[in-house]
Amino acid sequence: MQKVVIDTNILVSALWSQQGNPYKIARMVFTNEIVPYFDSEIIEEYHEVLFRPKLNFPKNKVLSLLNEIVKSGVFSEAVVGDTVFTDESDRKFFDMAKANGAVLITGNTKHYPNESFVLTPHEFLKKKKGVFL
Repeated sequence: MQKVVIDTNILVSALWSQQGNPYKIARMVFTNEIVPYFDSEIIEEYHEVLFRPKLNFPKNKVLSLLNEIVKSGVFSEAVVGDTVFTDESDRKFFDMAKANGAVLITGNTKHYPNESFVLTPHEFLKKKKGVFL
């Protein structure tokens, strides 16, 4: 199974629409095709963002997704690196992926250093299918 760190924007997109690649990635958590890595900071951000009143996501869907991430994923401590970030809130995802040899899946690759383990949902799904392995 592929180790991944899922940026919050992927979960937001997955809850908005069942049509896109972010939704396919969220489904992969439920089918155990991927193993999400997280720490308390990442889970806190997921909760804070996904329960925002303005997003108005159904509480049961958010809870189901978050519970599955915790149940099927791996709690790990990230090693804080020395990479400079414009927005330090992005660091936790990058450092978690780097420390655990995981892929970071994000819709905002421009927020992260240009590293081979930082992928868009489309890039991740193509790699998962072996298109450019």
